[in-house]
Amino acid sequence: MPNLLHISASPRGPRSESLAIAATFLDELRAAHPEVTVEHWDLWDGALPEFGPPAAGAKMAVFAGADPDGEEAAAWRAARHTFERFDSADHYLFTVPMWNASVPYILKQLIDVISQPGMLFSFDPEAGYSGLLENKRAAVIYTGAVYGPDRGPGFGSDFQQPFFEDWLRWAGVDDIRSISFRPDLATADPEPGRRAAHARATEVARGFLSPAAPTLLAG
Repeated sequence: MPNLLHISASPRGPRSESLAIAATFLDELRAAHPEVTVEHWDLWDGALPEFGPPAAGAKMAVFAGADPDGEEAAAWRAARHTFERFDSADHYLFTVPMWNASVPYILKQLIDVISQPGMLFSFDPEAGYSGLLENKRAAVIYTGAVYGPDRGPGFGSDFQQPFFEDWLRWAGVDDIRSISFRPDLATADPEPGRRAAHARATEVARGFLSPAAPTLLAG
């Protein structure tokens, strides 16, 4: 039975555009694949551990081939527990609003906690990094209220999608389906873009669990 982990980086609840699009995606996914199980991980629920001095010390100890101890060992256990929750999913749905041209800090915190040697990646001095996630795919919902690819530099830059998808691929997830809703709320009617984003979510969800799915669908 396939399982999907919906990781939400939006704190806006029922007012969130990304969560509304995610609801459309999940409704279609469940209709097309009644056997799927879905877990919702709200990153704002307070469960994410810090990645401060003890955790950083533990990471450096592991890199050096040593076992963390004391506070460092406790921090490493917390990071591993968080990674195991993440890694237990077959596939992912991410809701990622744009904050200051990039991703919300709570999503960056998740990335920093779980991006650990022997968990998310391995490292070879000659070949470099290798992602350890295998046979997983991700759907990512991007939203933003000002930036748009057809707007000038006064409307900002996109360090949201390039950063996040580079991290996914670095971790080993090459099958990424993107869904975007970036209306110019200052000057334009957002409704056509909203309808298009929900239609795209329906399209992506319908074929999301197909084993014959293409490697990459961008949108």
